[in-house]
Amino acid sequence: MAAKTDGGRRLVAENRKARYSFSIGDTFEAGIVLVGTEVKSLRTGQANIAESYASLEDGGLWLINAYIPEYKGAGNFFQHEPRRKRRLLLHAREIHKIGIAKERQGMTIIPLQLYFNDRGLAKIKLALAAGKKLHDKREDAAKRDWNRQKARLLRDKG
Repeated sequence: MAAKTDGGRRLVAENRKARYSFSIGDTFEAGIVLVGTEVKSLRTGQANIAESYASLEDGGLWLINAYIPEYKGAGNFFQHEPRRKRRLLLHAREIHKIGIAKERQGMTIIPLQLYFNDRGLAKIKLALAAGKKLHDKREDAAKRDWNRQKARLLRDKG
């Protein structure tokens, strides 16, 4: 499966369930420290960030449990580990802001999208998020259904 193109960005992976399971707050764009075979594997568009999250450790931000498959063309000697921790590159003030939100408000840091920007650099879009309860999910579904029904009624009448 090839990566999708979106206005200068080549989308590699998207966390679709993030907006369903979490209420999204601030978003950040971060760079990722990758090895060569990981970059080549990302260009094939087969990564998965659905079960991953970011964590503050050792004064930096790390992406944990993101799946980037092994690159078939490299052989067995130069391969990377598919689910290794990857360092995320952010400004110090952004890391500090994320750390404060995580400690005080109990927020979670989740990845929303993994993509290549217009210069060909791998980037990840992170979000500070709070988990939704079951009643919040039901309320969102009811709003979505009502908006759909309202649009249908307006279309039929007008």
